[in-house]
Amino acid sequence: MSRVNTVLGPIPAEELGIVAVHEHVGYGMPGSELDTRWWKTPEQRYEETVPKLRKFHEYGGGTFVDVTGICNGRDVDYYKSLSAKTGVHIVACTGFVGGDTALPFFERASVEYLTEHFIHEITVGIGDTGSRAGVIKVGVSRGGRMTELDKRIYRAAARAARDTGVPIMTHLAIDAENAIAIFGDEDLPLDRVLFGHVDDGVNAEKTRETWIAEQGGRVGFDTFGYETELDDPPFWARPRKDRLDHFLRFLAAGHLDKALASADANCSPLGWPGVKGHTVNYIFEDLIPDLRAAGLDQATIDTLFVGNPAAFLTIQN
Repeated sequence: MSRVNTVLGPIPAEELGIVAVHEHVGYGMPGSELDTRWWKTPEQRYEETVPKLRKFHEYGGGTFVDVTGICNGRDVDYYKSLSAKTGVHIVACTGFVGGDTALPFFERASVEYLTEHFIHEITVGIGDTGSRAGVIKVGVSRGGRMTELDKRIYRAAARAARDTGVPIMTHLAIDAENAIAIFGDEDLPLDRVLFGHVDDGVNAEKTRETWIAEQGGRVGFDTFGYETELDDPPFWARPRKDRLDHFLRFLAAGHLDKALASADANCSPLGWPGVKGHTVNYIFEDLIPDLRAAGLDQATIDTLFVGNPAAFLTIQN
């Protein structure tokens, strides 16, 4: 039977429902908890987060994939509480947003150690929570090219994904040539990798999303809602129409089976103010209506938000 690891235990992939495949309960840089200006109490975080997840569930959302990663505020016991309270399945990850977010202990670790650590969190559990990771996060550090640490993390992730059957999700899809070479070296099928953030306003023109899809990789248009039309847009914002048109061109080119979409929103950002006016519910409030207005039928929308995520998240072993 197909299964996906959630924080409350494995479930059949058929029960995931509509999936927000690249999101954050709360993301912050290592050490942000020491910043007294931005740090929030658990009660404040809860008050910000629960209404957003409840609204997601009311809209028909089934599963929220949290790809916060080690060292960036991952809190699995908190996720378990949120899932039980809101009815939303939450998938937690192992791995790192990028090598430049790994604290020195992990920065100095070998490929073998990292592989073992990822496998433990997938097959045994994260800490003493009893919850198993359902996806591995990797990423390219700031600068646009994979660092040696990034490459060690990618290689360890490939080995862990191959041995456990869980998929990999990347932060940024730049320098995909190096990533794909590593995955090839480790005999990991590219349909087990979702190359994320191909649509962000900084790297979209440098990202070879069509080439990635042609190699067999999955492609994430997952910064929907970060628009220049916001009152205070972030540096990675992009005009709403530009991003939507980019996505529609990718689908029209015959890559529906490789496409996934999400909002990359923070329910309650850690150590920074976040982006006001942007939540996971952009998917229901703006994106899906935009897709319908552009002529996509319900079967295509179901493929994007139900079928493709379920196939990607299903443990392949």
